[in-house]
Amino acid sequence: MISKSTVARCVAVTTLIVGATAATVPQALAADEPMNAEVSNTAVEAGKSLGRLGPLADLVITRLKVSDDVAASKFGTDSPIDDPAREQQVLEQVRKQASALGLDPISTTAFFQDQITASKVVQKGLFARWAAHPDEAPTTRPDLGQIRTKLDQLTTDLLSELKTTVPLRNKRITCTIELVVAAGSGAVFDNLDTLHRQALNVAVHSACTNLVG
Repeated sequence: MISKSTVARCVAVTTLIVGATAATVPQALAADEPMNAEVSNTAVEAGKSLGRLGPLADLVITRLKVSDDVAASKFGTDSPIDDPAREQQVLEQVRKQASALGLDPISTTAFFQDQITASKVVQKGLFARWAAHPDEAPTTRPDLGQIRTKLDQLTTDLLSELKTTVPLRNKRITCTIELVVAAGSGAVFDNLDTLHRQALNVAVHSACTNLVG
């Protein structure tokens, strides 16, 4: 059995590698400031997260960015950040799709629960930011129905990527290293601010688990 200390050492070493890689990126990309939409969209299209879990990290980051639109659609309205009915609907659909793909529905649902939790981290953070700085608040309100269509497609894409990466993610240490590289490089290249980096850590929490049905 792999000890926690061994995994921790691998993470520490890999973090140093990612840090060295990040040091070669222009300072503007690594700046801890709110994301620039134009830069972010370009990074998503380019799929710059490194390593074999890069595509999965790209999808997770894309979903986090959609959370900005969710927040903008709700801010200043009666729509709450927490939407238990919608969450249950999403997770129930995930269970069904996971079973159809041969993924373990319980652990797959846990991964998507992390996506929902990470989205709420972003939404709550943005609500607090906009309340404190009204001049930064969105001036338009995106259509929540269209946003949910995007999220549904991302759910399908994420499930497909989880299925593709099962052999890798079943190897605990290898997966942990690859995940640090993918998430760390994605955060840098996509110019994620502190809020979105915190949400990213939440979103990938369950990625390195046995998801085979």
